[in-house]
This record gives sequence, structure tokens and C-alpha cells, in this order.
Amino acid sequence: MKFTELPTPCYVVDEDLIEQNLKILKGITDRTGARVLLAQKAFSMYALYPLIGRFLNGATASGLYEARLCAEEMAAPAALEGRWLENHIFSPAYREADFPEILQYCDHIVLNSWKQVEKFGFRVKTAGKSIGLRINPECSTQEGHAIYDPCSPGSRLGVTKENFELISGSETGRRLLPMLDGLHFHTLCEQNSDDLERTLNAVEEKFGQYLPAMKWINFGGGHHITRADYCISGLERCIRKMQEKYGLTVYLEPGEAVALNAGFLITAVLETVHNGMDIAILDTSAACHMPDVLEMPYRPPLQKSGLPGEKAYTFRLGGPTCLAGDIIGDYSFDEPLREGDHLVFEDMAIYSMVKNNTFNGMPLPCIALRQKDGECRILKQFRYQDFKERL
Repeated sequence: MKFTELPTPCYVVDEDLIEQNLKILKGITDRTGARVLLAQKAFSMYALYPLIGRFLNGATASGLYEARLCAEEMAAPAALEGRWLENHIFSPAYREADFPEILQYCDHIVLNSWKQVEKFGFRVKTAGKSIGLRINPECSTQEGHAIYDPCSPGSRLGVTKENFELISGSETGRRLLPMLDGLHFHTLCEQNSDDLERTLNAVEEKFGQYLPAMKWINFGGGHHITRADYCISGLERCIRKMQEKYGLTVYLEPGEAVALNAGFLITAVLETVHNGMDIAILDTSAACHMPDVLEMPYRPPLQKSGLPGEKAYTFRLGGPTCLAGDIIGDYSFDEPLREGDHLVFEDMAIYSMVKNNTFNGMPLPCIALRQKDGECRILKQFRYQDFKERL
């Protein structure tokens, strides 16, 4: 099937573009020895897990289901080829009922507090798995996106220096601290390596005395490594610093970087109206199919369009739900939009399929893969039963 023949709405992930990103990420491993993991929370298209597993060192999960997905769709196929991939997990708190399965699937288990270490640490060690503790370096580097800042005041994510030392120097701490194999921090969101360097300085300042006793350190995610202006040399300096100064294995957990600019969302114009400006109602929804447009917020790139007023005809693009704010953004075009026109949004592989929903009974977009030969293959089409079973 050709790209132009796909039904709408439809997510399309480009296999060749994914592989280009993976080659960049593997280059970091080849040059430094750092281990790079897919953060599934951003991109969980498991049809591509065998490909991803040939370039990366495994994946990281935010809960039991993602951990199982990695085990079944990435680690198991690799094992059949004689390759071992890692399966990491972090959660702010674990459900007791989930933990036996988590121990079954995961190699590295990162805990969020000393209480969690006390509750689960012995079981992790007994199972022969590696245990980490998430730290909070209290070093905010983000601007305008507090919802994505784990270092904001009152954050529930990671142990601060004060709380780390409150326990580490106690009798309980002397018993728990030797259980730790590594420290984990995740503070970035779509950022460059200068912000990582600043954060790493704060980690050393506050937790440096504990690093020599560790085996590994995890830099978390939010590194926009495959973005054109990303400073890879700066990232590699940070990696080598931890390796040479403390003898640590370094982990990275990019999610967006794996699928950045590698996916599309095809949509069709259902209707056009005028209310002070031209408006096009699409068969795709910001609220349902690209929720980060409202949550971040951001304006997704759209092929053959310009900024408002840049081209001859400006339209506000909105979805078909009842939400008044279901607006994707204002775009301009060389010709006026008409019913039946197809539009192609870019950079739609990340935080789209993993976050979409069926509000208003909206059908979920199809999921398709554009193969290296240019042909497209539909992997999933959603029906009424999929909507009903979610309820």
C-alpha cells in the first residue's frame, strides 16, 4: 500500500528514519561503552522492537506492562539470536501484587525512596537483580514546562540530599546503603547536553561521596540526542567523566530520541466553517490523538503549511470532539482547504500512540509502518469493540 492510499486518521512510522536515529544512538555506545535503553513511555511500537534491539542495549519500563512488553517483544527475540538485552524499570511506588512478575521480567529495578528499598530491596537482591535508587539533584533546568520538571518544589520523584543523608547515616541506612548497585536521576525533557552537564555537577556536589561505592549511574531520559543541533560531544564528555572518575557503567534512557521526527499522522478535512477566521474540522483530534499538543503545549509541524499569515490562506485546525479547546493550531496554506483534503502532521511517533484515548467515542487512528522500500503496511486497525472493551 502506498502512503497516499492509507486510511485516515493513521499513524505512520518510517522504518528507515527510526534506523537512522538508532545508528546515532549506537554510535554513542560504540565510542564510549555507555549502555543506551529505549524508554518505552515515549514509544512502544513493539513491531519495531526486534530492530531496536539490534542497535540498543534493551529498554526501560515505567510499570509491569511495559516491562512485560520488553521481555516478550524485544528481549525474547534477541535471546533466540544469542544476544542478551537488559530490561530496567522505575516507578514512584510499586504495587505488591505486581512485584513477583516485575522480578521475573526485569534485570535492574530502580526504587524511589528508602522506604521502597526497605520494602523490596531484599527480594531484589535475593532474585539476583540489580537495585538502584532514584535521586533528586534539585537542579531545575527547564523553562516553561513545570509539569515535566522532576526537580520542582514538592516533587515526589527521587530522594533529595537531605532525605538521602537522613537515612544513610542511620542504623537503617547502614543496612540499606550496601544494597544499592546504582543511582538514577531523570531531570531533563527535550534538552541538550549542556543541561545534562549542569545537572551532573549538582549530582556530584550532593551525592558524589556515594558514587565510588556504586557500580552504575543512570542519566535517565529527556536527552534529545537525535535532534540536529544536539551536542553529542558534550554528552560523551559527561559519560567519560563518570566512567573515569568513579569507574561507573553509564546508562541512558532516551525515548523521544529513538523515534524523533520518524512518524506521521495522516488526517482528512471533514468540514470547513467560518467564525471570524477560516476553520477546518479534521477527523483527528488534539485531545484524543495528539494529547501533548494540549498538555505541553506545542504546535506540531505540518507538511506544506506555514505560520499564520505566511501563506495566502490561514485556517485554524480543530478536532471533531465536543471539547471547545480541541484545537491543533493555526496554519497557512497556498490554497484554501476543502472537504476531503489530506494533511500530514510530522513528528507523530512519540507520545501519540502511547497516550491516545477514545474520549467522545473517537476511533483510534490506524497504525502503519512505512518499510524501507517505501511500501506501507497497516499493523493495527481499531474497531468499535476496541472502544467498548476499554470501558
